Amino acid sequence: MSDQGQLPGLPLRRSHLRRIAEHPGLGGARAALRRQALQFIERLAILVAAICLLLAAGTVGYVLSEGTSVGFGFIWALDTVATVGSIPEPTSTGGQIVKVGLIVLGVGTLFYALVTVTEFFVSGHLAGLLEERRVLKKIDSLSNHVLICGFGRVGRQAARDLRAAGCDLVVLDNNPERTREHAEAIGAPFIEGSPSDDEVLLSAGIMRAAGVMACVDSDAENIFITLTARELRSEITIVARASVEDSESKLRRAGADRIVSPYRESGAEMARSILHPQVTGVVEVAPEYRMEEIEVTVGCSGAGRTLGEVRGESTIVALRRADGVVRTQPPPDQVLGEGDVVVAIGEVQALEQLEALMAPAGTAPAGTARA
Repeated sequence: MSDQGQLPGLPLRRSHLRRIAEHPGLGGARAALRRQALQFIERLAILVAAICLLLAAGTVGYVLSEGTSVGFGFIWALDTVATVGSIPEPTSTGGQIVKVGLIVLGVGTLFYALVTVTEFFVSGHLAGLLEERRVLKKIDSLSNHVLICGFGRVGRQAARDLRAAGCDLVVLDNNPERTREHAEAIGAPFIEGSPSDDEVLLSAGIMRAAGVMACVDSDAENIFITLTARELRSEITIVARASVEDSESKLRRAGADRIVSPYRESGAEMARSILHPQVTGVVEVAPEYRMEEIEVTVGCSGAGRTLGEVRGESTIVALRRADGVVRTQPPPDQVLGEGDVVVAIGEVQALEQLEALMAPAGTAPAGTARA
């Protein structure tokens, strides 16, 4: 396993903090927090070293001025620095000078250390670091997950559907203010950064992922995401969003396996619903070959007729009755009733003829006018 999978349990160590600070995918807005955490560790180390030097100097001072043993001199120095006062006053002038120096320097150092530690906890740095570690460990534990690059409306809808199917997700977006809380709401790890960056994709576990969804608003960015993902893993499945038709060919050349154009497809769906209200669903199998769900509408010419009479050159693969019962490969003598839904596959012309038979009474057939 890579270094990303080797983070041990608490407590946080300086090497772990350094790894979090250098992690490329946990991004820009939180970089200051991680730098401050490293500065805190460095300041704390300096303070500890200063206290140790102060105690060592106090021990030597008491040994030389008061003639004590090294062990008692250390205890005396510690008692003075901590302002406990359980040991009597030094008898010599040199001992008094050592005591005053230890009090002034020791109290100031301890007070500064207390302020440093309090600031670290009060400002929330520790909570932020623990959250970063939690995200890292969760990502490292994932495999066969899906990377959602861009978490706008399209990405969020895709995430909801994938979550409903039980898929693990990692969300990548460079705008945490608008997207982080949506990712956290569905329990998906969030990585802040550009999804087209090699290191960001690697930090999201692309080498263990099942697929990548490039659904940023910018077609240019989706092309770069596709190129980067395909270069990192030649066999991974990539689904990309295209806002304009000209981008589809570029995305395909960049390595996208499937391309989805939400604007074109939603417009075509709306036009189809107007032209063919009896068609409740379409799956494009090939440019001239598709599968459709066609409803037997009230008063249509197909109602009361058998499947053999209406199917023509199309193939009826299933029939959903009005009561919800589904029959696969129904017999040709099956009589159609109003409210039934026919699932048919065939060429466009054959399906258009079947659509015309199921069109509502009084509706002029749309002919070949297609969305």
